[in-house]
Order: sequence, then structure tokens, then C-alpha cells
Amino acid sequence: MSSADPVGRTGPHGRKQRPDTPAEAAGLVDAVRQLAGGHTSSTALVAAALSRIEAADPTLNAFRHLRAEAALAEAAEADRRLASGERLPLLGVPVAVKDDTDVAGMPTYFGCDGALPPATADGEAVRRLRAAGAVVVGKTNSCELGQWPFTEGPAFGATRNPWDTTRTPGGSSGGSAAAVAAGLVPAALGSDGAGSIRIPAAWTHLVGIKPQRGRISVHPNSDAFQGLTVNGPLARTVADAALLLDAAAGPHPGDPHRPPAVDASAAARRDPGRLRIGLALRPPLTLTRNAPHPEVVRAVTALAEALARLGHHVEEARPRYGLIGLSFVPRATAGIAELAAAHPEPALLDPRTRSALRTGTRLGGRVVRAARAREVRQHRRIGAFFDPYQAGHGGGRGYDVLLTPTTAAPPPRIGAFDGLSAWRTDLAITAACPYAWPWNVLGWPGVNVPAGFTQDGLPLGAQLLGPSRSEARLISLAAQLEADRRWYERRPPATGTPATAGEGGPPGAE
Repeated sequence: MSSADPVGRTGPHGRKQRPDTPAEAAGLVDAVRQLAGGHTSSTALVAAALSRIEAADPTLNAFRHLRAEAALAEAAEADRRLASGERLPLLGVPVAVKDDTDVAGMPTYFGCDGALPPATADGEAVRRLRAAGAVVVGKTNSCELGQWPFTEGPAFGATRNPWDTTRTPGGSSGGSAAAVAAGLVPAALGSDGAGSIRIPAAWTHLVGIKPQRGRISVHPNSDAFQGLTVNGPLARTVADAALLLDAAAGPHPGDPHRPPAVDASAAARRDPGRLRIGLALRPPLTLTRNAPHPEVVRAVTALAEALARLGHHVEEARPRYGLIGLSFVPRATAGIAELAAAHPEPALLDPRTRSALRTGTRLGGRVVRAARAREVRQHRRIGAFFDPYQAGHGGGRGYDVLLTPTTAAPPPRIGAFDGLSAWRTDLAITAACPYAWPWNVLGWPGVNVPAGFTQDGLPLGAQLLGPSRSEARLISLAAQLEADRRWYERRPPATGTPATAGEGGPPGAE
């Protein structure tokens, strides 16, 4: 690092990083630089984050719990460590985690109502974040057991989108997305079992990374939702998301999936080279025949044009998904059934959850084992899309990256799914979000990038999808797009449009 750039002011692809960025605007990378350079303190950053949460959460309702006293004590300790010269990747930086992840001393409600005991230990991802020096300020709202692309429920009310508080931020990591998009915290951990990081990232103008299965541990689970669910970061920039991914990544000793390590932060600084990109606007086979919203098509097509202008070869493509949904449904419902059956007060669960419990119980065992056994064939079929040795054989394969919409529609209004039966809810969410879930069946990585806005100012997103263990390529490409599109410059109003009276609920922070 040259003396002309004492604290790394020039970021990846030439983006300027200022050490004097205001605390409320600082991202994860900027906050680390400010702390290391002595321009701020962890106590100041954590206190400012807690103040912003207190001011915004009565409207946004992003947090289920706060740990204000403990977080401030940890910030003071981080300041002592920083003053002694200690440096860690996230030392003293405030972050949030989704409330499906264990934080010692706090209940893991995962969107449910009822009395649940506090966790006795941190989950592995939280343990690693703490080991990297991060200060966890609280746990963010999720819909009940992570089932839906909206974050609403009787246990906590409705979490709202900071771009328009009459709209959902998506789900199930909607609380994490709302908190980051509103600038309450610089980054947050979410989880993704059918798009639950990528969908809220798309609907709140964020970068959301669904990593390779096993990249970030889901301990104390060994194989969450029958291998569908992974943990991953939500942030405003690629560099911030990559930094959080690096800090949280790594296995627990009992984890069954252990992909080789990847340096996501280095990938965010690297040119991706010239890539062959397939644009797939047609959804995978679903229960509905809904086409993507015209504004979604416009936004993703414009992103494809930007990639072509950056030197990539982009062409329309038709991946062969096959009957991949036959593998998804048994695994998803069995995962819900496992969690719902363990709830101490099942009568408090949403009727749709109890329906999934019954379905998952019927489809468990042999059906789930058969569904999981199909994954090898699915890897071969869809992997051929990326196989350079098969380019030109059977439909233009040999792509490096698949580009698709993240959702088929802009963010729905709060309450749009209220009162629907389990079947009608499934139809409605499949119509709105048909693109993300196949990559959960495969266990492969994907990155949501902001794709622009509707005419009404609602955020839209696009997925960069790759084959097994391709996070580095996807992150490099996302960073190149970010340098061109500069999406981080556009932010929502402080609390969005005033909420309709009577909607939502109190944050319930403790």
C-alpha cells in the first residue's frame, strides 16, 4: 500500500473509499478501515447502530431482539483491543444475524410465537463472526420457519421495506435485508433455503450471496432443511458481502459438507475475465404459467446489455431443469416438519405451517431419501450447461454464468398473502418467486445483484448463478457490475413511506 493511499481509500475497480465516511453511511469495509485508522471507535459505531434501530424499528420492525447492553460492553472491549494494536477482520464492527441462528443467551424463535428457551451456545456461524471481532447487536425477523418470501406473522407483526413501507422486504431473511437496506447495520447474516437471501436482497436493492452448501456452517443443524438451506451475507456492496462471507465461512467439526476454502474478498478485487453468460428469462417448470413482470424483464435485459458492454459474451439460453421440483417439495416440507414438530406449543403455529407439518411427515423417510438421491443426476444434467467440453452439443452449453431474474415480480404489498390457504399461498409465492429454488436443490452458489427499479421506485434484482464452488467467479463478476452500475450510491428514505395505521407490530426488542 502506497503512502499516498494510507488507509486503502481506493477500493476494488477504482471505487473511492473515504476514511471519514459518516458512521451512518459506513459499510462493513469502510467501518473496518475507520476503526483501524483510529477515525472512530467501536463504541461509537455500535451506539450509533442501536440509536438508528431504536428510531427506525417502530416503522420497519426489522429486529426480533436487541442485545444493547451486551453489545455496548463488547464494543468497549473491542476498543481496548484496538488500542492495544490488535487487528481482526471485523474487530468492533456491528452486525446483525437472522433469528434462525443461535446466539447464546437468546431464544431462536425463527419467526414463531410461544415461549422458547434461550440458546446455550452460539451457532458456528455466529462463533466465527465473534472470533473475527464482530459485535452482534441483535437478531432480525424471519417469517415462521423461513417458509415464505415475506416477513410477516402474528408473533412479531410485519417487517417493512425501507424503500416503501407498504411493501414487504421479502423473506425469509426480510429482517436482515430491511436492516441493511435502511443503514441500521452495515451487513447482516441471512439464510437461503429457496431464495431467502436472494429474494429479499432483490427487493431491497442489496447484494445477497447464497454460497455453496457447507461454505458457512448451519450448526447446530448438520444439514438444514435436508440440505436446501445455507447461511450467507446481505450487504450494500460486493466487498462488504464478501468480507462477511469470509468471516463467517468454515465448518463445524460435525458438518457433512466441507467445500475447499475460498477467498471471497480477494475475488471481489479481481477482474473476472471475459465470460460466456447465458440469459434465461423463462422460469423453471412451476405450478403456474405466470410470465415475469415486464419491468423485471426490462431490468434484467438491461443488466445483460451492461455485461455485454463490459466485454462478456451474452446470449439467451434454456437450461434443462427437468423435474427438479419433485426433489424440492419433499425436502422442503420434511425440513419444516422437523422444526415444527419440535415446537413446544404447536397450536401457536400458522395453519399453513401445520399443513406443511402433515405433508412433510407423509413425505419423510423413503420419499426424502429418493429425492436426495436424484441430486447426482440433477448435477449432471444442469452441470452440462456449464461444461466447456459440451459447448455446441445439445443447446449451446459451456457457459460460465447463468443470468436470471431473482423474482418474477416487484415486492408485494404487506398483507398480500393474509388469509390464504397453504395451497393458495404456495401458488402465489411460486408465481412471484419461481427462479431461486433450483439452486438450493443443487447446493450451488448464486449472487443477487441490484438490477434497478420499477417506475414506482421499487427495487428489482437479478441472479448470477454458477456451478459447484464457483463463488469466486460470481463475486468477481458482481464486483465488476457494481463498479459499472454504482448501485450503492442510491439509498432509500430514512423510513420509507409512512405505514398504514394498524399494520405491522412492535419490534419486541429485548
